[in-house]
Amino acid sequence: MALSTSSTAGRSLILLMMAAAIPVLLFGGWVAFLNARQDRNAARLAAFEALDRVTSRVTSELATQVELAEALAASAALDQPDLEMFYREAKRLKDAHPLWETIELVDTEGRQVLNLLRPMGVQLGATADRENFNKVVQTQEPAIGGIGPLGPISGKRLVALRAPVKRDGRLNFVLTIALVPDAVSQILRHAGAPKGWVGVVADAKGNIVARTIKEQFELGRPASESVRAAIQRSSEGAYVGRTLEGVEVDAVYRSLPGTGGWSVHLGLPTESLNAPVRWSAYLLAGGGAVSIALAIALAWLTGIDLAQRRHEQEAQAAIALGLSEERRKLAIEAAELGVFNWNLKSGEVLVSHRAQDLLNLPARPGETWDRVYPHELFLAGIHPSDRDFVAQALRGSVHEKPTVIEFRTRDVDHNVRWRRVTGRPSQVNPDMHDIVFGVVIDIDAAKQAEMERIKLLRRLSVAEENERRRIARELHDQIGQSVTGLLLGLKNLEHSIGPGVDRSRADRILWLQTLANGIGRDLHRVATDLRPTALDDLGLHDAVKALCSEWRRRFHIKVDLQILGIPNPVPSDIEIAVYRAIQEALTNILKHAKAQNVSVVIDQRLHELRTVVEDDGVGFSPEAAAPFECERKASGRLGLSGMRERLSLIGGTIVIESELGVGTTLFISIPLGSGRDP
Repeated sequence: MALSTSSTAGRSLILLMMAAAIPVLLFGGWVAFLNARQDRNAARLAAFEALDRVTSRVTSELATQVELAEALAASAALDQPDLEMFYREAKRLKDAHPLWETIELVDTEGRQVLNLLRPMGVQLGATADRENFNKVVQTQEPAIGGIGPLGPISGKRLVALRAPVKRDGRLNFVLTIALVPDAVSQILRHAGAPKGWVGVVADAKGNIVARTIKEQFELGRPASESVRAAIQRSSEGAYVGRTLEGVEVDAVYRSLPGTGGWSVHLGLPTESLNAPVRWSAYLLAGGGAVSIALAIALAWLTGIDLAQRRHEQEAQAAIALGLSEERRKLAIEAAELGVFNWNLKSGEVLVSHRAQDLLNLPARPGETWDRVYPHELFLAGIHPSDRDFVAQALRGSVHEKPTVIEFRTRDVDHNVRWRRVTGRPSQVNPDMHDIVFGVVIDIDAAKQAEMERIKLLRRLSVAEENERRRIARELHDQIGQSVTGLLLGLKNLEHSIGPGVDRSRADRILWLQTLANGIGRDLHRVATDLRPTALDDLGLHDAVKALCSEWRRRFHIKVDLQILGIPNPVPSDIEIAVYRAIQEALTNILKHAKAQNVSVVIDQRLHELRTVVEDDGVGFSPEAAAPFECERKASGRLGLSGMRERLSLIGGTIVIESELGVGTTLFISIPLGSGRDP
């Protein structure tokens, strides 16, 4: 009995120990499972933080290199250009930047003009990475290419950073800085990614620029299929894929802004990431099989824990969203941008504090937050002359391309300021098609500077015409009188020679008279070209008639002149601009067109003066326009660019249509009266 009692007590003790062990095992399994999940989430969060660091540092480094390239492209040595001086300057700059392998200067056809890896004067071939080169030529903006093949000169895989070399609005060269990707590799390795994670930086084509493992073997090779698919799918996110070694990984990635499609990928083998979670799940399942009752209790506790964790995650997400919104507001404030959202359906406009200031909207003292206005009040701060135009443009931006317009505002003191607004619909949520998202910036200083420049150019144009008038008067009054006196003297000398004098002497006097007459005609023609008296005495129409008649007589080309519309007097600056434009057009026709017939039409309307000059010459293709412009500038004459500049000072425009073998037509339009710019 005592033995039975002892045995029962022993079994009871064993059962009690087993019962006590079961919840311990279940609880331990559950804790292990939660810890494994937490470790996995922490690893992913650390990967995202490392991704942020890599993205920020690589973007900052490449932006710095772009600024250096643009500064080098603006070198005064390229104004002439002086290639030897630029070669020395580029060499000094390259020596100061060890990550620069070489600097190339490439013409617009893609041929290398110089390469720091070769001495000056050595024959060089075409530049590499034509796709990146063509992008710079088309956009005339800096661009970052992908990882290139082994260079025939450098023997390395390099990253091409290109910047346009522009002078006077024309692209002269493309500057290429070939970077070694070591800086990107160092940033990737020291970004603080969790242990075991594999990092990759890929270019827009999916080729490897940097990799944390086996970089010397994989650099420049196409990345894995999963990496390329992720790049095509979106600019950032997470995915499950395989490495080049065939290992399945959980990866996060993000595109690098301003790099033309580069992206950073961080991945950890799925097996390593999920192994702790899987083993803890096995332990948990084993404990659950031992006791359903304890499993139910454990499930209840688990539900509470999961709810708490979900609540914490939602709170963290709300905090992260708030921080993101705070960073957005800080960026907008730093750039002094005003933003607004115009709901076209309700008519309400949500306006930021900066936009309220820029649009002179009423605000309560001390308010610094966004405020909702009715659209009538939102538009009230815009100048009355621009109000309807701005409203119509913003309303149309939801159906058409993004709108960028300049307009004026007027405050309570009637001070006028210039602003620029950009409006577009939502590009994230298609359901928000009735909302215009806009940005307002202050361009008043730039606009005032532009207006001041136009005023100075107008004064320069007036001074030029006055100087032409003075020189023409000097030629006509002084030198012309001297030539007339010379002719009279030669005539008297001719009469003083008697019939018995040597005939050769009389012939020489006659020759001098002919020469003096020619000088007089040339002086008259030069004075007329400088400043035709008909323009001052008779006006534009008669001056153009005289010009066409004289041109027809001198060059034997048929000129058909038609004057239409209202023959009202026009301001002298418009007369001068139209006369000079027609004069230059006829000169271009004579030198280049090989025309037989020319038509000139002047059509004067109430608010517009139109001029058309047409010839039946050889014409030219658009590709020939740039060399033609260079030739005109080099010759010292007005040229097409000068014509445009002169016409722009009075608000005019010029449009050129030409076709090879058909001829060329110039369309000139100048506003009159109230249509002119102030």
